[in-house]
Amino acid sequence: MPKEQAPAVVTRDQPEKPEGIIVNKIVIQAVDRSVKDINDWRRSHVSATSPYYANRSRLYDLYDDVQLDGTLTGLIEKRIAGVLNKNIHYNVNGQKVDEFDATIKSDVFRAAIKERILAKFWGVSGMEFIPGEKLAFISIPRKHIKPELGIIATEQSGVTGYEYKKIPNIIVCGEKNDVGLLLKCCPYAIYKRGALADWGQYIEIFGMPIRVIKYDAFDSKTKLELQEVLDESGGALALMIPKQADFEMMDGKATNADGKLQETFRKALNDEMSIIVLGNTETTSSSSSSGYAQSKEHGKQQLEITKSDIKEVANFLNSPEFITVLKSYGLPVAEGGEFEFEKEINLEDLKTKVAIDVAVSAKVPIEDDYWYNTYGIPKPANYAELRKKMDEKEKLQLQPNASPGNQNPPGKKNNKPPKGNPVKMKLSAWHKVRQTLADFFDPALH
Repeated sequence: MPKEQAPAVVTRDQPEKPEGIIVNKIVIQAVDRSVKDINDWRRSHVSATSPYYANRSRLYDLYDDVQLDGTLTGLIEKRIAGVLNKNIHYNVNGQKVDEFDATIKSDVFRAAIKERILAKFWGVSGMEFIPGEKLAFISIPRKHIKPELGIIATEQSGVTGYEYKKIPNIIVCGEKNDVGLLLKCCPYAIYKRGALADWGQYIEIFGMPIRVIKYDAFDSKTKLELQEVLDESGGALALMIPKQADFEMMDGKATNADGKLQETFRKALNDEMSIIVLGNTETTSSSSSSGYAQSKEHGKQQLEITKSDIKEVANFLNSPEFITVLKSYGLPVAEGGEFEFEKEINLEDLKTKVAIDVAVSAKVPIEDDYWYNTYGIPKPANYAELRKKMDEKEKLQLQPNASPGNQNPPGKKNNKPPKGNPVKMKLSAWHKVRQTLADFFDPALH
């Protein structure tokens, strides 16, 4: 039997492209929805990280299953929203390009960013961009992406397919040996599912009073009549016991009368997943020991993770692969251009910073770019011209006899202003900026 050959691939050096959409050429299989336990998680992990034949299919089926957990879904969406809700601009040499605004605001562009962030949870994400007039792509099924081999497999368990690195309209994100954060969340989601099932059973058994009926073991007619009574009198737990039997029910209410054991276990599992995804617990739920200071500190921890995600997304958007894709759609990509996230200013932190900056600027000179970058002030296009005019005006204002009103009449020297009418010194443009900042953040300066 002849050896199976990999489908033809197209390198970036070749002008032609594969005929049709590659995603349409792969064989998609349904997700395995069978009941999963902790042993399935362990076996799937071993299979996905095998040094000889790595296969992520079973692990990704497990990921699909655990994402049904409400808490885990909310945590992932919260982390994604932390990046999607930031404003993005495309700038060329510091100047915003308005032609990109429609593309940046489109659902497709946001979906591409989301796919990049999801690569951190799954370990890999793939996008095949569809040729046309507008930006469009299809998500590549992750079970078919083989980062160890660098291919998109035609079969989810196969080893032959298309070399995605040689196809210009396909971008695959993720590290070669990374299987994502969902691997660490899986055991907690699995245990939580079992804990909720046990809790439901506990409520079913002990949530209502137990009905106990005793009958004579030799009286079959009475037993049938009592069984009919129990069936017609509700769905609460009922027991029929022969009088001759010795029965004692150890219900566990002495130690878990209110189900607090299951609630504590559920909360502990949610907290573990929250720490894995967001790096904290207090931004999603509160505890008995939480307070303003603790919540604020946890918020800072999450902010650091969001900053890291923003940098990774910015690197993706400015990567040569994504820029090449944008060029193929005729977008105005230019030399020296890049995508930048708009800086968000925290007024509480800014109050302290501006006080320090104003004090430092009075001692040592600070470059103008520092103020633009630190406080998010847009730099004018004719900056050099405006800077020159401001310097000339400042020099003129610093000269005591520069203005016509201050010139001495002929024959008089050192004309002094009358008493009770102090001289009003004009502030330079820079001093006015400092004064405005000082007035705005006045509580921080006193």
